[in-house]
Amino acid sequence: MLMGGRVGPFEGCLDADLSQRYAAATRDPSPLTHAGAAVSPVAIVTQIWDAQNEARRELVSPEVQQSATGGVHGEHDIVLHRPIIPGERLRTWVHAHGARPAGRNALTTLRYVTIDADEELVAEQWWTTVYLGASCERVGDATPDHTFHDEARSRLVGTSSVFVDADMPRRYAEVSGDWSPHHFDVAAAQRSGFAQPFLHGLCTMALCAQEVVSMVAEGDPSRVRRVAVRFASPTMLGEDLAVRVFDAGADRFAFEAHCAAATVITHGRVELTSDG
Repeated sequence: MLMGGRVGPFEGCLDADLSQRYAAATRDPSPLTHAGAAVSPVAIVTQIWDAQNEARRELVSPEVQQSATGGVHGEHDIVLHRPIIPGERLRTWVHAHGARPAGRNALTTLRYVTIDADEELVAEQWWTTVYLGASCERVGDATPDHTFHDEARSRLVGTSSVFVDADMPRRYAEVSGDWSPHHFDVAAAQRSGFAQPFLHGLCTMALCAQEVVSMVAEGDPSRVRRVAVRFASPTMLGEDLAVRVFDAGADRFAFEAHCAAATVITHGRVELTSDG
């Protein structure tokens, strides 16, 4: 991994139209996002798809990529330093953050830094990719911790579920730019080790975050300052995604999600401001 390297900037904008289409695609229950008055916290990922593809080419070792039998999204962490203003101009830089071996796989993390027109920090994201069957040296920094202890399970806040319909991958791809074949094609999904197409991981993250916001933040996404997840398994289409939310103390909430008898999200975390 090219430590110290960065690529960018990548120009972007989350205007009211994109925010509303994102809310519709992810079935966001918040009336604020559907009205274009607020931006879903996970919607910031729509600004980094092109950046992700170029950053992999420029910052991740070709040896790791070429030796891998495949790659999956392992973890994602979003920190919002302030609410996103619909329509503001955004620019994103991508930095090589770190890499580490994990059994027979290699984990690489890229850090995305999004700034506004005044060069002020708006958001940071850490995207960890698991390169299957590859090896690497341990370099750079560890990712920010978002694990939660089992004791939080004794403080269950509530549960909810959302149905993942068969058309959700197409709607999500239209707003995110992610048309990866395994979300649409059976043969491609089977090459990834699954019997049928499955939902985007970042869409699953959005669905979970929205359920948490509905449950603990009165549906106000502007209160969210952090959303982080570990992806354990894909969310299957035509199934319910069940979300369990726990009180982790001090405006912090832990969550996990299950679908079709499988755990799909572990060590989920949402952090809120104390008020709107």
